[in-house]
Amino acid sequence: MSRPRTPTSRLTPTSRLTPARRLTAPLTAGLLTLGALTALPAAQAHAAGSVVKVTGGQGDWQLTVDGSPYTVKGLTWGPSPADADRYLPDLASMGVNTIRTWGTDASSRPLLDSAAAHGVKVIAGFWLQPGGGPGSGGCVNYLTDTAYKDQMLAEFPRWVQEYKDHPGVLMWNVGNESVLGLQNCYGGDELERQRDAYTTFVNDVAKKIHAVDPNHPVTSTDAWVGAWPYYQKNAPDLDLYAVNSYDAVCDVRSAWEQGGYTKPYIVTESGPAGEWEVPDDANGVPEEPTDRAKAQGYTDAWNCVTGHRGVALGATLFHYGTEYDFGGIWFNLLPAGQKRLSYYAVKRAYGGDTSHDNTPPVVSGFGVEGDAGKVQAGKDLVLTVRATDPDGDPIAYEVLANSNYIDQSKQLTPLPVTDLGGGRLKVTAPERPGVWKLYVKATDGRGNVGVETLSARVVPPAVDGTNVALGKPVTASSFQPSYGDCPCTAANAVDGNPVTRWASDWSDPQWLQVDLGTRTGFRHVQLYWESSYAKAYTVQTSDDGQNWRTVSAVTDGNGGVDTLDVSGTGRYVRVNGTARGTGYGYSLYEFGVYA
Repeated sequence: MSRPRTPTSRLTPTSRLTPARRLTAPLTAGLLTLGALTALPAAQAHAAGSVVKVTGGQGDWQLTVDGSPYTVKGLTWGPSPADADRYLPDLASMGVNTIRTWGTDASSRPLLDSAAAHGVKVIAGFWLQPGGGPGSGGCVNYLTDTAYKDQMLAEFPRWVQEYKDHPGVLMWNVGNESVLGLQNCYGGDELERQRDAYTTFVNDVAKKIHAVDPNHPVTSTDAWVGAWPYYQKNAPDLDLYAVNSYDAVCDVRSAWEQGGYTKPYIVTESGPAGEWEVPDDANGVPEEPTDRAKAQGYTDAWNCVTGHRGVALGATLFHYGTEYDFGGIWFNLLPAGQKRLSYYAVKRAYGGDTSHDNTPPVVSGFGVEGDAGKVQAGKDLVLTVRATDPDGDPIAYEVLANSNYIDQSKQLTPLPVTDLGGGRLKVTAPERPGVWKLYVKATDGRGNVGVETLSARVVPPAVDGTNVALGKPVTASSFQPSYGDCPCTAANAVDGNPVTRWASDWSDPQWLQVDLGTRTGFRHVQLYWESSYAKAYTVQTSDDGQNWRTVSAVTDGNGGVDTLDVSGTGRYVRVNGTARGTGYGYSLYEFGVYA
């Protein structure tokens, strides 16, 4: 069988990964996982904790801290707890009064200490498997896995006991998106049984926590309001509900009203539309919102939360993170410590003083000169950018590239830039064909940045001559009929489409040959490999399809695009793979023969 292909289009709502799982750096050093639980430190003296209550009645609830009303004006926390003293003063200056974490353990103390010192409280999380999506965690059977449940029932209350009197604690949050995430483990009736069992277990944890700490509420986060009926039925001991919602956050109110719920809620992640919520562009890449649209997304989210008075008790918007990678650019308010329009939008929403702020450059246009669907690998590429700085600061540009839609890498690679003037930037296109995401950074030298993105399909460089193999009859030693994105027939390699591919069986040798119709001379052969490439292969010609002459031999292939200068003549031309570069088969997007 040919190997499966990893989907590169956006995740659907029923298989969504929240951005918390797409960031490559840990969101908190305190994430709890089986086998990674740390010992409790010795007890430390600290000031008495607050008494936090959910007060009021149906439709007229209020969160109170030591008897005073408290609206959660929060952000999810990204830096290491060890860096808390570095970032908490900035958070407090934004008007933030709450941060949210996904795990609580011994490493949480510096964060709690610093938060309390700066007048900020923490929604302290406890992680439960499986989390919100593929790769978030293992699949637990909540009906039968008593060992896992017993361990969590013992472990979580121990940390509650450790921190329950800490002035930095606001509430406890058990689990994150697992009602949704269980669909990645189960289906049908079994999925329903597991969801009931999971939310029943969350209730067991809530009762344990309440027994240890009656002075702080307990909630549980999930990815969509479709989880709330399970909590309503099985988790009566939760003090309030919690939901992560982005582009649909303004629909949460109507869902609550129509669901007949009798508990208030908080929004524990929100912001602009996520990768799973936006349409694809012409290259099949989710269209990332502009910086201005993202800033407006945070403003709109906060307005919708505060508009549900007496029920929505606040929000922790996503995300106070510094990662400068694929996921970080989408959501982080200060990637690499540089502040974006979204940072200032949240600061204004939370009542922070912006009167003396210097704000980021605004990028109003970013494009490719020519066809963004046919960018030649390794050739000059001119990008166009329009940007202004509200404060009149000079703008410097940087261009970065990301190959997530080729190999799932989250890293950004800087491309050397020549500023041609007039908003034109020249870079060298990546050597590797496929769909790349390009980023332009506009910095003002004052700690601010504007970022915009686009996608470009990089294709093999043009070859002199005419591709005499294009659309001609082609055969192969084998092909994959139905696996991953297949059928991957031999004809795909000569159809001129850089997206379709031929894929062979997982064995050596394998070959693919094209019939040129008549005896033809040619000077170049171009092979555009999928990631399943040939380490060793020959290019051969034949007049009868039986007797073959080798015109080129490669023993050190490394994939990508091989453009070979050859001198050959024949009716048939074939590539004969003798050693695979991976454990899979051979796979070619295109096989070109140029006369």
